[in-house]
Amino acid sequence: MRIMVVEDDARTSEYVQQGLIEAGHVVDVLSDGRDALSHGIRASFDVLVVDRMLPGLDGLSLVKGLRASGLTTPIIFLSAINGVDDRVEGLESGGDDYLVKPFAFSELLARITALGRRPVSTLPQTTMLRVAELELDLMRRVCRRGEVKIALLPREFALLEYLMRNEGRIVTRTMLLERVWDFHFDPQTSVVETHISRLRAKIDKPFDRPLLHTLRQTGYSMHA
Repeated sequence: MRIMVVEDDARTSEYVQQGLIEAGHVVDVLSDGRDALSHGIRASFDVLVVDRMLPGLDGLSLVKGLRASGLTTPIIFLSAINGVDDRVEGLESGGDDYLVKPFAFSELLARITALGRRPVSTLPQTTMLRVAELELDLMRRVCRRGEVKIALLPREFALLEYLMRNEGRIVTRTMLLERVWDFHFDPQTSVVETHISRLRAKIDKPFDRPLLHTLRQTGYSMHA
């Protein structure tokens, strides 16, 4: 994969860059948020690794700017800012994952690999998922509801795919944490609720009838 690392601490960026290169990846390293914004828009990457405390433009503003430009590349925050609210803020700004410093490189590499890996279908012959007039094209990575094309971030796409594959079934918060975020523990954050709300705003609120339903104290269900 080609990876952009945005980190202003020289020792950390060199450590991450060397490890990624040894793992077979191509790495671009930038230390300034403004430079990273223009570079991230111009160039093509598979995953971005972004620190929150950056000169020129902080990490949150950088990610928001990249998302506003239409970039859907997976992004992982790598930061010493480690409060629960800080992690949620990072995810809400458009990040797909958040790893706190100090960190083990093996964990960073595993998370980057997971973000860069396209979801593997349990039904290989299925390339299009449908619930009512909502369609998810797994090959072209395109979502539509009727004639309206809906832009989804990578984590939102994975979340919607899992919900649509389980049409009519109850999907619990724990199931989503394990299948979409690969968390085999409860991180005690509102990450699921935040992403469900963001997804609902895109696929339901502009339309006449909801397809994504919240079942109080139980979970979620996708059905017409």
